[in-house]
Amino acid sequence: MRSLGKSDFAGLVQYITDAQSKTERLGLVTLTNCQAGTVQAATDEVLATQHMNTRATGDKTFHLLVSFRAGEKPDADTLKAIEERICAGLGYGEHQRISAVHHDTDNLHIHIAINKIHPTRNTMHEPFQSYRTLGELCEVLERDYGLEKDNHTPARSIAEGRAADMERHAGVESLVGWIKRECLEEIKAAQSWTELHQALQANGLELRAKGNGFVIEAGDGTQVKASTVARELSKPKLEARFGPFEASPERQAQTKAKRQYQKKPVRLRVNTTELYARYKADQQTLAAAQRAALDKARQSKTRKVEDAKRSSRLRRAAIKLMGGKAATKKLLYAQASKALRDEIQAINKEHQRERQGCYDEHKRRTWADWLKKEALQGNAEALAALRAREAAQGLKGNTVEGQGQAKPGHAPVVDNITKKGTIIFRAGKTAVRDDGDKLQVSREATREGLQQALRLAMERYGSRITVNGTTEFKAQIIRAAVDSQLPITFADPALESRRQALLKKENTHDRPQQDRGRTGRGTGRPGSRPAADNDAARSSVNADRGGRDPAGRVHATGQHRKPDIGRIGRVPPPQSKNRLRALSKLGVVRIASGSEVLLPRDVPGHMEQQGTQPDNALRRGVSRPGGRLEAGPQYKPEQVKAMDKYIAEREGKRLKGFDIPKHSRYTAGDGALSFAGMRNVEGQTLALVKRGDDVLVMPIDQATANRLKRIAVGDAVSITPKGSIKTSKGRSR
Repeated sequence: MRSLGKSDFAGLVQYITDAQSKTERLGLVTLTNCQAGTVQAATDEVLATQHMNTRATGDKTFHLLVSFRAGEKPDADTLKAIEERICAGLGYGEHQRISAVHHDTDNLHIHIAINKIHPTRNTMHEPFQSYRTLGELCEVLERDYGLEKDNHTPARSIAEGRAADMERHAGVESLVGWIKRECLEEIKAAQSWTELHQALQANGLELRAKGNGFVIEAGDGTQVKASTVARELSKPKLEARFGPFEASPERQAQTKAKRQYQKKPVRLRVNTTELYARYKADQQTLAAAQRAALDKARQSKTRKVEDAKRSSRLRRAAIKLMGGKAATKKLLYAQASKALRDEIQAINKEHQRERQGCYDEHKRRTWADWLKKEALQGNAEALAALRAREAAQGLKGNTVEGQGQAKPGHAPVVDNITKKGTIIFRAGKTAVRDDGDKLQVSREATREGLQQALRLAMERYGSRITVNGTTEFKAQIIRAAVDSQLPITFADPALESRRQALLKKENTHDRPQQDRGRTGRGTGRPGSRPAADNDAARSSVNADRGGRDPAGRVHATGQHRKPDIGRIGRVPPPQSKNRLRALSKLGVVRIASGSEVLLPRDVPGHMEQQGTQPDNALRRGVSRPGGRLEAGPQYKPEQVKAMDKYIAEREGKRLKGFDIPKHSRYTAGDGALSFAGMRNVEGQTLALVKRGDDVLVMPIDQATANRLKRIAVGDAVSITPKGSIKTSKGRSR
């Protein structure tokens, strides 16, 4: 910022909690250490706390932004834990704060508005070099929660960082980046002051002494420190090579440059010459419109002030002509002056609002922001330019991709477009992201969202669908494809065969009532199914049996139905009643009435002879003939409780559609193991190891936890029959 201003906590909270009429923008909002229960009341409470400190002269608000890599979507509990640990690490664990999760960009991020004033001591806390502390905290959090590792040690100077930020966010080439890409090697090759000045002049640049160092200046007046471009161009190193500084002669200043720096868009994979010309013309028109609007507002203010003064003069003249005592006239004159001041003050406030409205309506935009605005208005060239930026890397994780001939369909509602060209479509309570090649269901993968993603993939890219992601996500996509009855095929043969099997099974369940009204095994009861059908149903793989889309064949009546559907209101067979999603068999029998029961063949065979189920989660080793079972480590009840609670919580989220691998207790078995982190539940430390796609959980003591901190996530480990964890180097943990 050119002028440093203090933060407004209320304005910051209003921004981070504003959904901006977008479905995908605002996520979880959390109030911490506040007595109030609403955002507005919490904001007033924080402002009152800040008002209690009258000695602090610095900014009393700390705005923290926690961003995750593209494709990373931690669950709500993980986001809350990360927010608490970062704030505590900065020394704000007891301070009031309001946080909001945003989903409207390519990177999931959390805005945290923190009150620097302590709620009870009323002292202000300013963390020393907070960026260093944040870097260390992020490294620990990445390791503990299995997040993608990032580089938190700044390798660039402040000026280099600002130049890179401008290129990434504004899309305009910086002078530092232009020199490095176009002529840095030529400048470094100079062997004298004369050759150095010639190389700079040939590229429209000039080296000047400024302060205690050198600056490189472009033809348009843009300057940058020479040492920012390259350390070899600093004043001490250049003078060590060439001797004392020699300024550029005037005759060399007239050398015609073969290239010059201009503030133009960063080179993209597409030609944006015409788009940039339109952008420049649009900005000039916008500036002229802004000046005209400001002039109109200023003239309106001047006219209102003159009217107020004229009215005040008339009032004073009337008071002068009035008879009466001098004290009475003095009082009337004072009232007239106060009325004039109040009116002029109201006129000035109204003028300030009008000026702000002019700035907001005719605001100049950066190149990237202008491309985003044009893309939102349907400009395909602007959308292609956004997707051609270097920052656009495409969607990752659970994605759906279509191939083949696109089919026309309905136009979905656009919720937002990011600066990387990712379109966010509304799909019920969720949203579907489109990067031009793949689709991804944002946030919670609801059934409607998955069906909308499949429909969009077919309409935009073709009916041959490729699914990438976890096993759970693929199973959900298959279920959504069967429910929606879309004319699609999966590129993966295994997925396609599974889809066909489920379709066949659905069609079998939807046969007319008279086809299923046969008697079985001489019972004579209507509604029972043949034994072959029941055997086929039991041999199918467990699947999600949600609601069915009635789209299908077109009958003679013009209605879209599934083939051979029964009459409306038909009674389903007993084995199809009271079903639960994601469960193909129930472990109970429910008798709805005296006339409806489950036949023996409709009940899984293991129900009558269930017996005791083995549970080897707390026992390791194998039993040998004539020998005893080798006992593993004995866990305390509180450790078992914490382990089961964590597994239940993760499994519950996984069944709801979250992208979470299967969690279970650790048991001995075949397959390579890798370290997946540690968790703390109810004061108990749990170790996570990964075998294939599954995560195995086992309790550990504090000493083992301290040693495991030296192991990185993903390192190969092994577990002995006694429960000791060993690294690939053979060291026991």
